[in-house]
Amino acid sequence: MNTAMNDVVLEGRNLTKHFTAARGPRGRFGKRPPVRAVEDVSIALRAGTVTALVGESGCGKSTVARLLAQVYPATSGEVLLNGEPVRAHRGPAFKEYRRQVQLIFQDPFASLNPFHRVRYHLARPLRLHGHARTDAEEREQVAELLERVSLTPVEQFMDKMPHELSGGQRQRVAIARALAVRPVALIADEPVSMLDVSIRLGVLRLLEGLARDNGLALLYITHDIASARYFAEDITVMYAGRLIESGPSEELTQSPRHPYTQLLLESAPDPDRVAPPAGERHGEPPSLIAPPSGCRFHPRCPVALPVCSAEVPGRTELGDGHWTHCWQAEAAVTR
Repeated sequence: MNTAMNDVVLEGRNLTKHFTAARGPRGRFGKRPPVRAVEDVSIALRAGTVTALVGESGCGKSTVARLLAQVYPATSGEVLLNGEPVRAHRGPAFKEYRRQVQLIFQDPFASLNPFHRVRYHLARPLRLHGHARTDAEEREQVAELLERVSLTPVEQFMDKMPHELSGGQRQRVAIARALAVRPVALIADEPVSMLDVSIRLGVLRLLEGLARDNGLALLYITHDIASARYFAEDITVMYAGRLIESGPSEELTQSPRHPYTQLLLESAPDPDRVAPPAGERHGEPPSLIAPPSGCRFHPRCPVALPVCSAEVPGRTELGDGHWTHCWQAEAAVTR
């Protein structure tokens, strides 16, 4: 199926995922309460566009990634690929889905088999998905993949073992492996968080170029809203399993409307910002076994209203694709 630039390629609608708690008190009938990891999340990835999903550790970002990749079955909601609902968790259907939707993992040290050379890591998906049928085709396509991720001269990298590569080079091999199956969507889960600061920008620019030049829909998952601002066209902010704000990157970072988004931006390094008062704290993220009622951010919110603890805020449209779930923002819009 041919996909035009900016067309929706991969979409999650009202995705919810609950896990059974590994330990803790049992309720009625001896069952442990669920961990409400993701609640009613809807997100769309467009061809040739980088979308960032931002939030602190434990908010459910990686669970959303695995739901979109069909690694986890959703408790409720659905995933659509090119507009068609998908339920592919095993067998040939899962293999075909994985060909179209690829994950790039956070840890380049663990995502490559330490006993195999770079050539093997790239040749195996080519063979499994029928893109290379002869040794000559395999070698040619492996070399092409290495060139696409700027690991040149390719002859120096083909037969190296993972331990002979730097962290950035390993992550580039992982990206090349994802590209080998010719996907339409890439899900990059904290792809640079374990790399040295000096090489993060190079990997991000590589991903950005691949999305733009190949029409890939790219989901960039990160806790770093500063990198998302400069790397992604759109940013969606997540807190405690729920989406709380989304919009074009420049609009959202210049005019954040949810207090949590504002605090995230304030926590990003800025040499021109006056430091906050010493000792200023906003509490800890809530338990997802027993999340707060109403808006899940209200126990930490510096401007919470009485209604915030009683009711889940609806979606408030702010214009130009910018929206938020916040009672304060809704009150400001309706004044």
